Amino acid sequence: MNYFALIYDVINDYVARRAAFRDEHLRYADAANGRGELLLGGVFTDPVDKALLIFRVKDASVVEDFAINDPYVRNGLVKKWTVRPWTVVIGNQPY
Repeated sequence: MNYFALIYDVINDYVARRAAFRDEHLRYADAANGRGELLLGGVFTDPVDKALLIFRVKDASVVEDFAINDPYVRNGLVKKWTVRPWTVVIGNQPY
């Protein structure tokens, strides 16, 4: 299994507009977490301009599929997203 970071660049009025899609997004993310794919997720603050989601999956296609189908992406709250492989040095990975 490999780690990947999914980075969202969110729109300027993201906080105000997310309420309409928040429950659906959280159910979607919770399902990925329940499958063991999505480990952590949250938004950067001060300013709220990006979000970071950490996945542990076989390959990047799982993360890309998540992003494409995320209610926040589908409804225009995310203006750009990027998937990056992430090498864990300290944490839950054997050395």
